[in-house]
Amino acid sequence: MGAGAEVMHQVVPLLEAPYHRCVVKSVEVIEEVVAVAPTPVQLASPKAVVEVAVEVSDLLKRSIAESSVSAEPLQFVPSIRSGSFADIGPRRDMEDEHIRIDDLSAHLGSLLMFSAPSAFYGVFDGHGGSDAAAYMKNHAMKLFFEDAAFPQTSQEDEMFAESVEDSVRKAFLRADLALSDDSVINRSSGTTALTALVLGRQLLVANAGDCRAVLCRKGVAVEMSKDHRPTYDAERQRVIASGGYIEDGYLNGVLSVTRALGDWDMKLPHGSPSPLIAEPEICWTTLTEDDEFLIIGCDGIWDVMTSQHAVSTVRRGLRRHDDPERCARELAMEAKRLKTFDNLTVIVVCFVSELGGGSVPLEPAASNSRLRCCKSLSPEALSKLRRWLDSDE
Repeated sequence: MGAGAEVMHQVVPLLEAPYHRCVVKSVEVIEEVVAVAPTPVQLASPKAVVEVAVEVSDLLKRSIAESSVSAEPLQFVPSIRSGSFADIGPRRDMEDEHIRIDDLSAHLGSLLMFSAPSAFYGVFDGHGGSDAAAYMKNHAMKLFFEDAAFPQTSQEDEMFAESVEDSVRKAFLRADLALSDDSVINRSSGTTALTALVLGRQLLVANAGDCRAVLCRKGVAVEMSKDHRPTYDAERQRVIASGGYIEDGYLNGVLSVTRALGDWDMKLPHGSPSPLIAEPEICWTTLTEDDEFLIIGCDGIWDVMTSQHAVSTVRRGLRRHDDPERCARELAMEAKRLKTFDNLTVIVVCFVSELGGGSVPLEPAASNSRLRCCKSLSPEALSKLRRWLDSDE
């Protein structure tokens, strides 16, 4: 086993029960109630009845207008919980690292204020040794938040989104330069990097390399990142335009990814265009009640399974035991069963308290299995069922 999952903070915010506020449809009902009283009432003046009805009607109209009552339900608020798992796989060395913080505000204390909930995750797949990936794990919070002019606001508007995106992009580039300046880091050591940031209902994924983030939206896999490999057409064109080349599927015949942090033995001097870059691609989405969970994994997972395969595997697990930590391990074990040849690191982040109903694809039953046992049947019932099946043959 390699590095185990590390939980820095795990707070599960409770979502208030959704409710609807009632809107009075018409104030004419009040006048009707007065008019159809069960017992005749002697009033001093008919004019007084009309005046009272008008006063009550106007009062209700003003009250409704001032309160701006709405029948719309409350907006969806993610309920964050996560699990992670890491395994050395068939490799001799473990070069993966990861970060998992379910409550970013609590982790940073009073340093920064975020929308609730707030969470931060990262996976770093090292190559040329574990130096660069380990550096990112140890310094990510400083690079992304503590030493950064990270924007703060309670309004999730377009300007705020652009500020956050710019801050995350600069953090990737800052980390790349830090790896160059650290004399302890081997210049041939590098790492891919993928981070996921949750701020309220907003999810931002930033990626440089071939780690991948996949969102489960009502059981359907939605890829939140692209694999930066020489086989990716947009990357191939960028590499060639910057003076690089692809040989046997490798950047300059050496590296299997086209974006990474570190690897300064392959990069041109600061400020010069280089085929290998640290610039991340960033993807935003607004989470809704349809968004069940996010899978973040290093390429050891994606080398042997599709995004939909991974989503279906995790979804079945959550419906069985509702444990994201266990789901992360099951996904890694599935990749090992499929003969992955790399280290394995997976983070599963849930956005809902539990999955609802609906059909879940079942694994095909073994050919020699004639009876699937059900936990709700007693031993006597199972015995009767077996006898009935045998007599039917």
